Amino acid sequence: MNQRTYLGARPTLLDVAKDAVERFIKIRQRDSASRGDRYMLLTFEEPPGNIKAGWKESLATFMTELKNLQAIGMSTLGAALKSALDLLNINRMQTGIDTYGQGRCPFYLEPSIIILITDGGHLTNTLGVQDELNLPMHSSVPGSELTKEPFRWDQRLFSLVLRLTGIPPADREPSAVVPSDHSPVDAMCEVTGGRSYAVISQRMLMQCLESLVQKLQGGVVINFEKIGPDPLPVNGGNGEEISLLDDRNNHKPGSPSLHPTQTSLNNGRVSPPLYPSGNNTWQSCRKLIYVQRSAQKGYTVGHWPIPESFWPDPGSPALPPRTAHPIVKFSCVK
Repeated sequence: MNQRTYLGARPTLLDVAKDAVERFIKIRQRDSASRGDRYMLLTFEEPPGNIKAGWKESLATFMTELKNLQAIGMSTLGAALKSALDLLNINRMQTGIDTYGQGRCPFYLEPSIIILITDGGHLTNTLGVQDELNLPMHSSVPGSELTKEPFRWDQRLFSLVLRLTGIPPADREPSAVVPSDHSPVDAMCEVTGGRSYAVISQRMLMQCLESLVQKLQGGVVINFEKIGPDPLPVNGGNGEEISLLDDRNNHKPGSPSLHPTQTSLNNGRVSPPLYPSGNNTWQSCRKLIYVQRSAQKGYTVGHWPIPESFWPDPGSPALPPRTAHPIVKFSCVK
């Protein structure tokens, strides 16, 4: 992070990271929903020295500690991420927000975003260079044994990987879509429902910050898996159009289909589905489900939880651990 870049007065990557944090907070403060935000500043140092600004510190203290940061030590990314997740989960057992054994309630959530800013270099520790990102699985947080992963379904990880070189890049920037980085942290971001950004210019960095602010939405990440047969295809094997005679009496002609994989009839003819016939990504996917706050009460309200994946066993001494993201299975009906 001490490497100098080609930008302006040739700041270091650490200077670029500090400026990115300040810009992110300024962009976020434009939204009235930011009044309830809390920020924590963490580094790769050993706990508790890695906490530079905690929940109770003011934003002024956060900014002061941000300016005083120095790039020293080793890049123990796995331990740093595990420490950040433990700090987020330390009070969840006391508040009962996870409702273990009683189903999962999407309206009980503490939306959290971890933004990791790194140069994408090799991971190091006292044993040498590490090729893979490994998070320590042992934890002293109460209730951590009830979830298989160290994160929860309302926590996502995003990473800004600063690929800024010391000389201006010869190639022009790619399209408007910022590509994901190929460092080991990208897989961790994908697992939590987030993503990584490979930043190669100042303009691209600003684009990523705007994108991150838009992703600050309250919601939970759920895995969806299709079971049973596939929906009826639009065209038959010989290219002829299929007519759904069984649905003509139950479908109003010209009405739109609300199911993404359901075909609809318009005057007896089959309309194409919302997904292309060759795209099967919808059959097994991970999606963020937005949970809106009640305009009258100011917090999320709900009644029906997502059931647990096991039947209650009065003879069991402990609850079986659950996955961080529930798996909701669905079938396509004719």
